[in-house]
Amino acid sequence: MTRLTPIIACNDCPIRFRAVCADCDAEELAMLERVKTYRTYAAGAHLALAGEGLDHFSSIVSGCATMSRTLEDGRRQTVGLLMPPDFIGRPGRAQSAFDVQALGEVTVCRFERRAFEQMVRDTPHIATRLLTMSLDELDAARDWAVVLGRMTAREKLAAFLVSLARRQAQGSTARLPGGGVSLTLPLTREELADHLGLTIETTSRQMTALRKDGLIDLRQSREVLIPDFEALSAEAGEDGDGGPIV
Repeated sequence: MTRLTPIIACNDCPIRFRAVCADCDAEELAMLERVKTYRTYAAGAHLALAGEGLDHFSSIVSGCATMSRTLEDGRRQTVGLLMPPDFIGRPGRAQSAFDVQALGEVTVCRFERRAFEQMVRDTPHIATRLLTMSLDELDAARDWAVVLGRMTAREKLAAFLVSLARRQAQGSTARLPGGGVSLTLPLTREELADHLGLTIETTSRQMTALRKDGLIDLRQSREVLIPDFEALSAEAGEDGDGGPIV
């Protein structure tokens, strides 16, 4: 289910200037080089389990994983999607608070927990960057609480696609002529429904409705084309402050 992966030099890493090491100088990068390893997880493999020990902290280099919590009666709620360069783990906590599961093949850059915690104490650039990433994640969680708590099913789906387009735009999302955007859904319809707090039937109906209204186009099973990103953003209830795809 997992395998060690050849290590990529920090300067050649695709998430070098977006990950927890983004602000590190040459000396600090050299310190990270000495303690990091790469591991690749197969689809369905767990990167972490709620309540269990976490020996390594990780930055996602490629792929996508879900972060979820399962209740005692078996009900499961997805609380977030992890994509490059998201960070898994929390200094000062030896256990994972959530289940983290690979949706497809996921490669991570791993740091032994105790060694990384020492670097956080000794290296201001890493500590500051980690704080910034944590605050960004908190803002995103608050925004998503609004989506889940106040938006209609149609708005939820539109907001998810807009958010996913922005996140994938930092990596490999393709642009279309005329300002459109192409993205790949990392979730199945069932997983998407779970993430949005909807039934799969409602999710499918809303996907079809957005397609019929010309806001999206579906190509194959997971490819979504957004012909007019601003129009879909407006459908998600954005007032223009969300910012363009960069």
